[in-house]
Amino acid sequence: MGAEVPGDNLGDEFKGYIFRITGGNDKQGFPMKQGVMHPTRVRLLLSEGHSCYRPRRTGERKRKSVRGCIVGMDLSVLALSIVKQGESDIPGLTDVVHPKRLGPKRATKIRRFFGLSKDDDVSTPSLVITYSVVASAG
Repeated sequence: MGAEVPGDNLGDEFKGYIFRITGGNDKQGFPMKQGVMHPTRVRLLLSEGHSCYRPRRTGERKRKSVRGCIVGMDLSVLALSIVKQGESDIPGLTDVVHPKRLGPKRATKIRRFFGLSKDDDVSTPSLVITYSVVASAG
């Protein structure tokens, strides 16, 4: 995990791309955990603050099976992020631009987002993103 892989190895449509391995799951669904230098599954005692575990009570610890961060043949899912874009677009991923749905709420962040100075008024309704609450029927 964390290694950068050239996309040329994956196929011609990924020529020029560079990907970073960010995670994955093995065939039984156990997640990879960063920092576990082992090619197979290990059982770790995990507590609050660790990835791959969410405690139900305060101070709870639990021994969970996680997969090491070394990539092997028995992985079924490998999560990648794009570090460098290649020559052609990947359909549905890099050819579509999704605009942000919601903007910032805080005045300083609104000024930075729109490139405004401190003298500009940011309390106008056109700059502030409003949320509408719809009452449920029932």
